[in-house]
Amino acid sequence: MALGVITAPVAIADSPVESDSEELSTTTAVKPGDHSVSEFDALAMAEGKKVIQSNTPLTIHPYAFTAQGQAIASAAQTSPMRAVAPPPILVAEMNNSPMGQVNNVFELRDISPTDWAYAALRDLVNRYGCIKGYPDGTFRGNRALSRYEFAAALNACMQVIEQSLAQIGDRFATQQDLEALGRLVQEFEAELANLTTQVDDIEERVQTLEDNQFSTTTKLFGQVTMGVQGRTRGGFSIAGSRFDDTENEINVIHSTNLSLFTQFSPRSLLLTTFNAGVGRTTNRFTDTLANYIGLAYEGGDNNRLQLSDLNYRHLFGTNFAVMVGPQGISPVNVFRGTNRIESQGSGPLSRFAQRNPIMSIGGGRAGVGIDWQINPDMSFQAVYASQLPADPRNGGLFGGENNSTTLGAQVVVSPSRNIDLSLQYINAYTPFGRLLTGVGDDQLILGNTSTVFNLRAPMQTNALGFGAEFRPSERITLGGWAGYTFSNYIVADGGVETFNWMTFLNFPDLGGDGNLLGLYFGQPPRITRSTMPDAATGDQARNLASFLGRGDILNADPGGQQGATYHVEAFYRWQLSQNISITPGLVWVISPFHIGSNDNILIGALRTTFSF
Repeated sequence: MALGVITAPVAIADSPVESDSEELSTTTAVKPGDHSVSEFDALAMAEGKKVIQSNTPLTIHPYAFTAQGQAIASAAQTSPMRAVAPPPILVAEMNNSPMGQVNNVFELRDISPTDWAYAALRDLVNRYGCIKGYPDGTFRGNRALSRYEFAAALNACMQVIEQSLAQIGDRFATQQDLEALGRLVQEFEAELANLTTQVDDIEERVQTLEDNQFSTTTKLFGQVTMGVQGRTRGGFSIAGSRFDDTENEINVIHSTNLSLFTQFSPRSLLLTTFNAGVGRTTNRFTDTLANYIGLAYEGGDNNRLQLSDLNYRHLFGTNFAVMVGPQGISPVNVFRGTNRIESQGSGPLSRFAQRNPIMSIGGGRAGVGIDWQINPDMSFQAVYASQLPADPRNGGLFGGENNSTTLGAQVVVSPSRNIDLSLQYINAYTPFGRLLTGVGDDQLILGNTSTVFNLRAPMQTNALGFGAEFRPSERITLGGWAGYTFSNYIVADGGVETFNWMTFLNFPDLGGDGNLLGLYFGQPPRITRSTMPDAATGDQARNLASFLGRGDILNADPGGQQGATYHVEAFYRWQLSQNISITPGLVWVISPFHIGSNDNILIGALRTTFSF
C-alpha cells in the first residue's frame, strides 16, 4: 500500500480531489474496505470510505491506492490523535444541548451582506487588508456570516488597526474608521468576549497535547483482526494417495499489526510496521491445502513479533515518488490496485480473493519502487525486490543462487471516472521450483532430489496480469482480473505455464454507511501446460501436475492439470462503528488441488476487526 504525510484529517471524496498544496496529504483514494497476508495488509483500515478513481493526480500523493497508502490515509481518519477538539461554541451548535437564553431575535440571525455591520467591516477589510481568507489573498464579502464568524473577522481587524496605531500613530486610521470600529465592538461585545475565552481554552489544550504526545514526528496506528472459523470434513487425493481431512475443528485466529508513521518533512516519511499473530486454517505437514483454503487474516508465526515494513518514501515534485528500504518492498506494496477493497481486515475473507496472485511472485522484501502519475488518467509503477537481502552467501540485494528476485511494472489507465484498467508484468527468479504466491499451484515442479536439503529447481518466470473495475454507481462495483505465468526451467529444457482468474461484485454501503457485500467467483492458479523433462534426461525434476494425479515420481508425463478448482466466496461486512467491523462469510472450494475426485470444502468464518 503508499507515500503520504499526515496533516489535518480531511473527508474522503468519491471523485478526483484538487489540491493547492504540493505537500503530501492524507486525502488519499481509500477503498471501501481495505490486503492479504503480506507485510502491511492488516493495516488497511479504510472502512466504508468513499472512493477516488485510481488515477487521481498526484497533487494528492503517489502510492495512494496501494494497500499501505490506504492504511495510512485511513489511520489519519480514525486515529484519536487526529485533531484538537472544536471550540465549545461549535460543540454546542453540533449537539442537541439546550440553548442559552438570548435577549432579542437579532442575536440569532446571521449577518448578511446588506447589514450595516457587514458593510462597515468589509470597508475596514478592504482598507487595511486585515483578513486574507482565500489562497489568492483576497477577502470576498459576498456571503452571510454567523455572528461568531463575524466576531472572529472583527477581532482580526481590531488587532491589525491597534498594531498600526501603535507603530505610526493616528496618521493611519481615520476618525471615521475608529468610530465605525467602536460601534462594531459595542454591537458584538458578547461574541468578542466569548471568542477570547475559546482561544485561551484551545491554546491550553494544544499545549497539553504537545506536552504529552508520543512524538512530534511519529504517529502510531494499527489493526487487530480476530476470526472464528471452521470447515466441512472430507477427503482428497494427492500423489496417488487418499487423505482424510481431519482438521475441521472450529478454531480462533488472531493477528495484530502496529505501524509507526514518521514524518521528516511534508514530502517524506519513514514507515515501520510490526505484526504478530497465531492460527491457521490447516497444519497439515505438506501445507499444500492452505493454498486453496487459506484465509487472508491467518495469524502468522506463533505470536512472534516480526518486522514487516521498514522503508522510506519521498515525493519529488507533484507526480513522482520513490519508495526504498530493507523491508516491505514488493509489487503488492508498490502497485496501485484496481480492486479497491483488498484487505485482510475489511475485504474478502480468503487469501486468493485479495488480489491477482502474480503480484506476490518472488516474495520480495528489500528494494526500490517508484510511482509516476503520467497524466490525470494514467499512472506507472515499477519495483525491484530481493527476498534475502541480508544473506551475503545465499542471497544479497542483487543475486545469490538461493535468493528470489523480482522486477515488475504496472500501468493503470482510467478512461473514465467509473472505469479503472491495469496491466502488470513481472519477471522473477525463484530457486526452488515455487512462485512463492501461496495460492493454488504455487509449486511448479518436483525439485532435484540429488540435493535433498534444498530440492533446488531454479526457475525464471515471466508473468502478465490484467485487472479491471467498473462502477456503474456508487453502490455497485464489478471487476475482475486474470494472470498468466510462464516459468522456464534453468537446469534443463522445459517449462511450466499457469493461469488464474477472478470475477467479483461488490455492493458498498449496502444496509448502512460503511457496510459491504462481496461476491467472488474464480479459479486459483492452475498448471495449464508443462513440458518438464522425463527420466531419459537424467535430471530428477518432474512434472508436478502428473505427479499430483498419479504419484509416480519416475515416470511423470508432460501436461497440465486435468481437473480444475473453482473458488466461490460471499461475505458481508457490518460496520458497527468507525473503528469496529464484523464480517461473516462463506468460502466454497470446489475440487481442491484441481483434482475432480477431491471433496468440496465449505468454510464458514466470522471476522472481527478493530482499527485504531
